[in-house]
Amino acid sequence: MPLKKINPDNIYNKLVNEEDARVCKAIDENACKVVPGNFLLTIISYFFNKLADAIANAKVVLPWLMESLNVPVFLISFLVPIKESGSLLPQLFIAAFVRKLPIRKWVWSLGTFLQALSMFGIAVVAWNMEGLSAGLAIIALIITLSLSRGLCSVAAKDVLGKTIPKTRRGALNGLSGMLAGLLVVVLGVYFLLNGEKPFVSQHFGVLFSLAGFFWLLASITYGQIKEYPGETDGGGNAFTVAMKKLSILKTDKPFRLFVITRALFLCSVLSAPFFVIIAQQNSDANAYLLGLFILSSGLADLLSANFWGKFSDVSSKRVMIIGATIATTVGFVVSFIDFFYKELFSTIWIMPIIYFILSIGYQGIRIGRKTYITDLAEGNKRTDYVAVSNTLIGFILLLTGLIGSLSSLIGVSGIIFILSLVGVLAIYLAKKLPEVQED
Repeated sequence: MPLKKINPDNIYNKLVNEEDARVCKAIDENACKVVPGNFLLTIISYFFNKLADAIANAKVVLPWLMESLNVPVFLISFLVPIKESGSLLPQLFIAAFVRKLPIRKWVWSLGTFLQALSMFGIAVVAWNMEGLSAGLAIIALIITLSLSRGLCSVAAKDVLGKTIPKTRRGALNGLSGMLAGLLVVVLGVYFLLNGEKPFVSQHFGVLFSLAGFFWLLASITYGQIKEYPGETDGGGNAFTVAMKKLSILKTDKPFRLFVITRALFLCSVLSAPFFVIIAQQNSDANAYLLGLFILSSGLADLLSANFWGKFSDVSSKRVMIIGATIATTVGFVVSFIDFFYKELFSTIWIMPIIYFILSIGYQGIRIGRKTYITDLAEGNKRTDYVAVSNTLIGFILLLTGLIGSLSSLIGVSGIIFILSLVGVLAIYLAKKLPEVQED
């Protein structure tokens, strides 16, 4: 069927069950007329972006690749902090530039294009290098990828706020996450079916090339969104503007509470690699184990993302609280098992199942906080919120990356227990956040 015959309005109405004629009151009148088409284009581009990011998973897939290339362990430990913090730290300065642009979708497209190039670079490393040189090259490419993600993060929520109305943004994030999860499940099944066959570094080269291809598709698709010019005030010298914008932490109490709560919510993403470490320490079936973890991650997205997305349009605050409760509870359970029934970890499917539950909780936190901050503000204030919070979270991530050094004192399960205690505090503070969704 030719693309021009596809009616985006019909698909949009079926996806979101459109009934409220007032739903567009929070966006520009011209943008309201093209919401269905923009909704579908955004879902497709987010789908490719999430799929590529899942394939290049810094908590599971990248460490496996680096280990197969005989990269020193100390370099592998930098993966998650660099990937996460590198995309967040520069955002205050990036935001000053983005605010000058009346059309901002091209910033997101540029970011995904650069991520694609980074993936192709890692594929080349997998095919041709090993040892310390391979590790240093991969870390350099991850830094490039991470900075590119920063461009996407600053632009994405602003474009979303201009093109998609409230009560539809959570559903969009959820649907794209669910679709990407479906293909990640297929990838996990592939690993399981080939568990007895060696998965060498060259195979990882093909895998990361595929991730790069998906990021190219995301870049091209996002460029087709119909975005109308928006506010451009607030641009100027990056450093001066950045320092000035930090003052909103002092003057804006709801935003300040959100940033503190979000920082504490990091306990879920920081604990994930330690779940994988426990599984590796208690099993020799690496190929099957990798497949089970990939399958667990994909199934969690597939089964929960759409639910969390729609729930976020009702109350993103409650979604964050429930997601954090799930992740925190799982952490306490793992610590308990390690202390009293450690032999259970020798069963290969135990930790992937627990990781599946953790991933469901993390998915709720992630979708909930993205929807919350998008709905918390309008116009350029939204850009400032995203940039300030992400930059501060980036600094905190670099510091929390040192938590791995505690493993020699309290063990891996001890670290998970501490992070779960942090999660309890995060849940307490999240309950004090104001509701931002409208009836």
